[in-house]
Amino acid sequence: MSLFSRKPPDPRVLADPHRLPPGQVLTEKWPVLHYGPAAQYPDLDSWRLRVTGLASNPLSLRFDQLTALPNVDIHCDIHCVTTWSRLDNVFTGVRVRELLDRAGAQPQARFLVFRCARGFSTSIPREFADEDDVAVVWAHDGQPLAVEHGRPLRALVPKLYFWKSAKWLEEIVVAEHDELGFWERNGYNNSADPWREERYW
Repeated sequence: MSLFSRKPPDPRVLADPHRLPPGQVLTEKWPVLHYGPAAQYPDLDSWRLRVTGLASNPLSLRFDQLTALPNVDIHCDIHCVTTWSRLDNVFTGVRVRELLDRAGAQPQARFLVFRCARGFSTSIPREFADEDDVAVVWAHDGQPLAVEHGRPLRALVPKLYFWKSAKWLEEIVVAEHDELGFWERNGYNNSADPWREERYW
């Protein structure tokens, strides 16, 4: 058996080779990768998304309040640090900048810290929130997120390796200083740019 795939090149990548970062391989599936068991939320009535920190109007939103905010469909490719990429995803949610505007994020804030179930966290520079494709999302390709992919809510930062799109999101902290998250403290590169292969420290 050959060690190499005989599958023909994906025409989407042939048409635009800039869609596939170096060192990545395409998959049609969506692999499930996380540390420990998936977080479970049997009672969404008690779930909240909070926006805290350097915010003049901190938010605490029920799921129905969040989904009632202006929705967007975001078409994007996603790239995992473990070298798979999946093209042409559609996520539904609310842009992070919409939440920051409503929370009154203060101008000295330089970072956003995503805090999630089971003590997981990660962070991104504040300027990423100005991008149209940075959001909090609850649906993928028209269906609610599966538990193993972050239900009820995950971050979406598709320009970075996908661990920055944190699952089981519960809080966005608007912060002046950066805070290394779980994977960053365990050897992953905090910048996480797939095009520069910033996988590990």
